[in-house]
Amino acid sequence: MSVKAKKHLGQHFLTDENIAKKIVEGLSFDGYSNVMEVGPGMGVLTKYLLEKDQQVYLAEIDKESIEYLKDHYPKITEETFVGDFLKQDFQFMQDRQIAIIGNFPYNISSQILFKIIDHYERVPEMVGMFQKEVAERTAAVPRTKDYGILSVLIQAYYDTAYLFTVHENVFNPPPKVKSGVIRITRNPKEGLAGNEILFKQIVKAGFNQRRKKLSNALKILDIPEALKIHEFMDKRAEELSVADFISFTRLWKENRL
Repeated sequence: MSVKAKKHLGQHFLTDENIAKKIVEGLSFDGYSNVMEVGPGMGVLTKYLLEKDQQVYLAEIDKESIEYLKDHYPKITEETFVGDFLKQDFQFMQDRQIAIIGNFPYNISSQILFKIIDHYERVPEMVGMFQKEVAERTAAVPRTKDYGILSVLIQAYYDTAYLFTVHENVFNPPPKVKSGVIRITRNPKEGLAGNEILFKQIVKAGFNQRRKKLSNALKILDIPEALKIHEFMDKRAEELSVADFISFTRLWKENRL
């Protein structure tokens, strides 16, 4: 018995055991005892997670996959499954920490990252496989073409590392693009607390018109008078570091009061 990959769920099942081991080994397993795998499919990562001294949860919505996993892995029970990852509120975790791992469906990969940001107090670490382009954008640095909204929003809460690239031929069915595996480790930057909404607004407005200087790109946000002559206003969004965006957001908030 096997599970048929479903296009509408963005399923591409990893078939290379060595790569599966490397992905699981990318987690530190330090400071937490719970791991949630997103989209386990037929369990190529799950089997190695079950060998660890961790409580494993599986976020899966494909009923065929759920039945396959229960049939093939005795440790897995009905309680192991937690439903749709994008609908998680993590209340069942109470005050516990939980790492995230997965060969993520390409069609929701960015949403998965934003979900993790929303619950960063609960999620200390993630290792995941994404479309290579998304992985590169997540780990990008300033003054590069890949550096953008996703880069800044993730790196405001997590240190990022691009681990390795995965070829199309180790999946069934093979995707049309290469994949990239990244690790993010929680490291909240000081000064963002209480300013998260404004921070996102500034980052998004800046990059939505990335060829323009911030003095023009941020006009839609009603720039505080005192910041109209700030040195950052003569720069484009891609020239600012994550720390720059955070400090600029703090100044914006102070001058808007």
